[in-house]
Amino acid sequence: MEFSTFGNKFARYSGITQLMDDLNDGLRNPDAIMLGGGNPAQIPDMVKYFNQLCEQMTATGELTAALTNYDGPQGKNVFLNALAQLLRSTYGWDITAKNIALTNGSQNAFFNLFNLLAGKFSDGSNKKILLPLAPEYIGYGDSGLDDNMFVSYRPEITLLNNGQFKYHIDFSHLVVDDSIGAICASRPTNPTGNVLTDEEIRHLDELAREHNIPLIIDNAYGMPFPDIIFEDVTPFWNDNTILCMSLSKLGLPGVRCGIVIASEELTTAIANMNGVLSLAPGGVGPAIAHKMIENQDLLQLSETVIKPFYLRKSQHAVELLQTAITDDRFRIHKPEGAMFLWLWFKDLPITTMALYQRLKARGVLIVPGEYFFIGLDDNWSHTHECLRMNYVQTDDDMKRGIAIIADEVKKAYQQTK
Repeated sequence: MEFSTFGNKFARYSGITQLMDDLNDGLRNPDAIMLGGGNPAQIPDMVKYFNQLCEQMTATGELTAALTNYDGPQGKNVFLNALAQLLRSTYGWDITAKNIALTNGSQNAFFNLFNLLAGKFSDGSNKKILLPLAPEYIGYGDSGLDDNMFVSYRPEITLLNNGQFKYHIDFSHLVVDDSIGAICASRPTNPTGNVLTDEEIRHLDELAREHNIPLIIDNAYGMPFPDIIFEDVTPFWNDNTILCMSLSKLGLPGVRCGIVIASEELTTAIANMNGVLSLAPGGVGPAIAHKMIENQDLLQLSETVIKPFYLRKSQHAVELLQTAITDDRFRIHKPEGAMFLWLWFKDLPITTMALYQRLKARGVLIVPGEYFFIGLDDNWSHTHECLRMNYVQTDDDMKRGIAIIADEVKKAYQQTK
């Protein structure tokens, strides 16, 4: 069958498709050790809470109403109003429901945003999305209607004590010119757990305003919910910022609810696109989240249940890794948020794509680092020396999986390039 240009691009196998295939295969295989995909943890207290909340909503008819009715293309009105009020009261942002639009998951939101703000324009120009720091989220890479939609730059690497390191934006090499349609960064960053500092965010905002382009912040793991962020930083939004959030990392990935907070012009465009592409975003997730806000549970659970769970898991995983892998060439990116650890095996004789295949053969699923250096054109050995590891599995599975990683890395280092 012959596909269109659109079909040839989006029907092909991609990094994000591989990640989700591995996630699905792993869930069907009880022996697999799932250290790859981004499925949030089944936090017992959150599972219990969602069960109880859904029982209450079933009894009142609210859950049935969400299941049996369309919302508008901008999303469920009561949730939009409640979230706007929450953000106004929590951060003092000048925001109303008109500044919020929902999508069927964050992936859907970024597809729409990137293709609104970059690609071919009627004046003949062709604009790109600037990712100021690579590595970045794997799901961005194949979301452009046009090829080569992204440009990114190497980070500055600061070596820290205790076998850790941290990425920073290298502003001295960052180029923002008329070819850039928007700047986009995740905070905390998937895959590395890096959190951009307040100063880095302010600098990006200044660059965006100077060039009359928006700053997109992917806040899927950030504040005020799910608050999987371990650094003392300030949430950021203004009328030139597009802040993207999600219900997935609360523990609700199945409801597929992305949240775009932006200017009214932008949210209107997203709502119009929703009408064409999917009629309306799903209503179950927003109904649940609205009830959580109404009960004053959303922020409280994020702060007292979700964040402490992931903080403990990340610290334990770091301990396991550093005990199992004692080679001086091994470093871990400082875990500042999200649900991943970013592992750097300096001078690894094989690529992490090859390491991924060896680990997969032994039942351990991770994600090779090569997929995350989107829009980086230069040949940098670092891109083949890193991998992303999810740390949300049980402590026993983490220990078994890390032992296998340590064994395969030891074998790889014994090879010659």
